[in-house]
Amino acid sequence: MSDGDDEPTEAADAEGAADEAEGELEAASFEDALAAVSAPLEADEVDAEALETALDAVDAAVELAETEANLDALDAALDDAEAALEAAELPEPEDEDAEDPREALEGALADTREAVGAARGPYASDVVEAVEGVADDVADTRWTERGEGELVEPVEAFVTTAGDLLDADLGVDDAAPEGLAEALRAAGAAVDDADLDADDDRETIAALVEAADALADGVDAAQAWDDLTTREKLDAEGFYDVLDHRKDYPPEWSALKVWEQQGNAEMVLLALDLLGSDFMEQHCLEALRRLGDEAAVEPMLERAGRRDKDAIEILGKIGSDEAVDTIVEYVATESDPGLQRTTLKALGEIGSEAATQAVADQLVAENPLVRSAAARALGCIGDPRAVEPLAEVLADDDAIPVRGAAAWALVQVGTAEALEAVAAYTDDRVTLVVDEAEIAAEALGAKPA
Repeated sequence: MSDGDDEPTEAADAEGAADEAEGELEAASFEDALAAVSAPLEADEVDAEALETALDAVDAAVELAETEANLDALDAALDDAEAALEAAELPEPEDEDAEDPREALEGALADTREAVGAARGPYASDVVEAVEGVADDVADTRWTERGEGELVEPVEAFVTTAGDLLDADLGVDDAAPEGLAEALRAAGAAVDDADLDADDDRETIAALVEAADALADGVDAAQAWDDLTTREKLDAEGFYDVLDHRKDYPPEWSALKVWEQQGNAEMVLLALDLLGSDFMEQHCLEALRRLGDEAAVEPMLERAGRRDKDAIEILGKIGSDEAVDTIVEYVATESDPGLQRTTLKALGEIGSEAATQAVADQLVAENPLVRSAAARALGCIGDPRAVEPLAEVLADDDAIPVRGAAAWALVQVGTAEALEAVAAYTDDRVTLVVDEAEIAAEALGAKPA
């Protein structure tokens, strides 16, 4: 017998067994590994230990799987394991803090399924999806001039690689973003048409995946408009070009005043879109109000849809009928008389007879300021259909400003019926009404018989 130094220790025995097991795993075929999965599940009664053994065997078999068919076989084995788990009579946890054997095995089963799924592919469809996504990004992103140039190299590299791998006639005919996106879509279609097999064409698919990853990285690195700071965006659009020197602070305010003087609403809208401070927003809105330019209709309609009073005022100054459908509903917003009055004034300035009825309905509003604003709006619109309700307000309303507004509105409508309705009030107790009545009477006297 050897002395103690020559005796193998228990630790050495365990290490040797582990090395032997590892060697067996490395030498095993997939078929052997699959058999090791099935064996524990073939017992008459499958217990937790058998299920754990089967799942461990799947983990080992995944490393040996070389084809999609191998992975399909492992999925089928996991289906068997799941069925065995459902049928198994497992002990309940001894106390509420102890781990539930069934839940632990269910979690292990889910993890193993995920490992099998991760081992699948890559597929040609993954390449097509990735390339189409990049093509959409190229086409839909706003690029800087530098960024457009930076897109060309990664797109051309991918298209060339795909053409070589697929033996297809692919190329880039147009270096603009739209042309680059079209070239990528053509390359994606060529990959799809090649009908590559995940097993037989594994190397080709892997090369295409690598090229698609490089493409995505290259496009991500290209300079997009959103990568710029606010001042870089304004500078790129020439916003500061009108400044010989920056007299006022901030310089954006100086440039804004020059653009307004030049009547350039587009530059004012650019500043409104990009500059986030309340200070600059108010100056931009005031400039747009003074300009009253049609270019502001769409952006102001968007803001007006959020009940923005500044935007509604600007739409009134612009006078476009396009705004009526968006803002007319606000005249009935009794919870916000300020919004009602702003909207009524804007509708009057627009002058569309399509708003006459909605405006006339507010002649009986509870708030006298709203009634007055409605009367003035009707006068600005000038629709003869408003004569009768305005005459009723002049005769019956108790609020002096409202009666004065109704008299003024009737004179503005200017038909004989409207003027006659006002002219009868030359002896009224309200000066505002008398003044309008005298104007109406004079106008009637000047009209030919």
